[in-house]
Amino acid sequence: MTDQGLKPRLSRAHVLDLLGRMIRIRIFEQRCAQAYAEEKIRGFLHLYDGEEAVAVGVIPLLEARDRVVATYREHGHALARGVSMNAVLAEMFGKAAGCSGGRGGSMHLFDRATNFFGGNAIVGGGLPLAAGLALADRMSGREAVTACFFGEGAAAEGAFHESLNLASLWRLPVLFVCENNLYAMGTALHRSEAETDIHLKAKSHRIASETVDGMDVVAVEAAARRAISSIRETGAPYFLECRTYRFRAHSMFDAQLYRDKAEVERWKARDPIRLLQEWALAAGLVHPDDLARIENEVGVEIEAAAAFAEAAPVEPVETLSRFVCAEDRPPPPPAPPEAGGSAPTTYRDAVREGIRDALIRDERVFLLGEDVGCYGGCYAASKGLIDEFGDERIRDTPLSEVGFTGAGIGAAMAGRRPIIELMTVNFSLLALDQILNTAATIRHMSGGQFGCPVVIRMATGGGRQLAAQHSHSLEGWYAHIPGLRILAPATLEDARGMLWTALQEPDPVLIFEHIMLYNQTGSLSSTAGAVDIDKAVTRRVGRDVTLVTYGGSLWKTLEAAEVLSREGIEAEVLDLRVLRPLDEAAILTSVARTRRIVVIDEGWRSGSLAAEIGMRVAEHAFFELDAPPARVCSEDVPIPYAGALERAALPQQERIIAAVRTLTGRA
Repeated sequence: MTDQGLKPRLSRAHVLDLLGRMIRIRIFEQRCAQAYAEEKIRGFLHLYDGEEAVAVGVIPLLEARDRVVATYREHGHALARGVSMNAVLAEMFGKAAGCSGGRGGSMHLFDRATNFFGGNAIVGGGLPLAAGLALADRMSGREAVTACFFGEGAAAEGAFHESLNLASLWRLPVLFVCENNLYAMGTALHRSEAETDIHLKAKSHRIASETVDGMDVVAVEAAARRAISSIRETGAPYFLECRTYRFRAHSMFDAQLYRDKAEVERWKARDPIRLLQEWALAAGLVHPDDLARIENEVGVEIEAAAAFAEAAPVEPVETLSRFVCAEDRPPPPPAPPEAGGSAPTTYRDAVREGIRDALIRDERVFLLGEDVGCYGGCYAASKGLIDEFGDERIRDTPLSEVGFTGAGIGAAMAGRRPIIELMTVNFSLLALDQILNTAATIRHMSGGQFGCPVVIRMATGGGRQLAAQHSHSLEGWYAHIPGLRILAPATLEDARGMLWTALQEPDPVLIFEHIMLYNQTGSLSSTAGAVDIDKAVTRRVGRDVTLVTYGGSLWKTLEAAEVLSREGIEAEVLDLRVLRPLDEAAILTSVARTRRIVVIDEGWRSGSLAAEIGMRVAEHAFFELDAPPARVCSEDVPIPYAGALERAALPQQERIIAAVRTLTGRA
């Protein structure tokens, strides 16, 4: 495109369009403020007054195929993108006709039809998502731009730098738009940032960047034309810092004690609507009656939207659990054919074969994570795969869990099937924001418009003297989160077969692989295939007590059951395999037969998954029990380094045996 083609053409029609779009947003926000005062809009309300030139200068230049990721101040972005005003206001009123079905509210407007991937209440939370959407487009050969809007406060977040680094490193077609309104909530930029020129941070990541007067819609449009043209031509990211100002408080709860009225008035003198109006009137491109007509038309539209939102029905409470997970799930895989020849293997190799099989069967599948490529994975579970599938599909990442986990989540939302490897479970805490606030909630917040079919694998558990920071068993924590499916494969068959089934799921699946299992050896049938991830499995039949466990504790439990058998106590061993949702029916069926239960759980005792299982049994099978539920968990201490102390902290065979003896009166 020539330089001439990159400049806005300020015809009468174009100027009226720019003015109309900005005035529409401004009056809409004013109407929202009124509705908030009337308590028709609740929660947080972040208004966009003063910043209209940014959304209007950028978004109309995007094509239908392009994607938009916004922040919590996203009403203007949604309207500029073409999301129905009726649907936006109904959402803010919490109505079923809202663009997110009343489940998102002001901060979570979504609209699949316009490729509007929504607002995000987490500062900087949309940045990794945008990188992932662009990664999916690049990997699939889809030529599109992802525009990501955020405030200058996000520049202090790790997600900002992690996402910019990935976008530059992987050459992703992202337009980063920083709406620098000088205040991150109530803290002035100069009080929080050593470098206040935000675009320089992008330059440090080798991203083309520039600053623009965010109060001048023509300047913003010109810069956006340059940026979008550059991205379409090169495929590389571009960064715009739009220096703007919000005229209202951070949110409607905000008393604005952190800035003086004189400062606000100085900025209001540069109101983007007033600046363009005055210039256009002086140039004779528009006339006062044009402005009156625009305001009248917008007023009519807004009042119609308000009437629509008022009259719209609320979602019935009977649908409370809708959109937590997908309503349509694939059927469970068929039972594997009769076992063929078997070959000796290890748990580690079974995991690798599961990954390899998925990569062969589905070109959308790719693996990303720290050291998964050239190094072959921290636990060698991906060794050699980069040689077979190349570095596009076996993708080494920086040490940036928020960034690459969020990118994988975004890629999943855009149609890829990523397998994210987090090196160890404790590192997953760095990515918890993206797992909890995006992967687990996006379907619900968007009213079912967007799902997140991502698989996240991680090593878990203690036993190798790795001390307190590398010996966590946090799968029970994750099992607390609605919207996730939690798997804990303990056998070779499950280690290989659960992955393919998980990749068919429309919702996020977390797989916890116990570190003490990677070297476990055994035989795996040549016909071993996909595994059902809905049901627990009885690994040993018994009559006197049910031992419920999963993951690395399964084998200790089976060994304990053999010892108990020699004492005349026949224990049934139930391998949960799936920690969320629990196979409650299998637990209750076994307890009804044995009338006693001990739960073996490597998580800490307080607040453990074992406590949840015990309570469910008490709720549903209390009168069938001959003894109270018991549990064997990790002690409530950070896992020590010293071998004897570590062993004492974790569930062991002798503790399981002692618990069963006590429960059966054989102590």
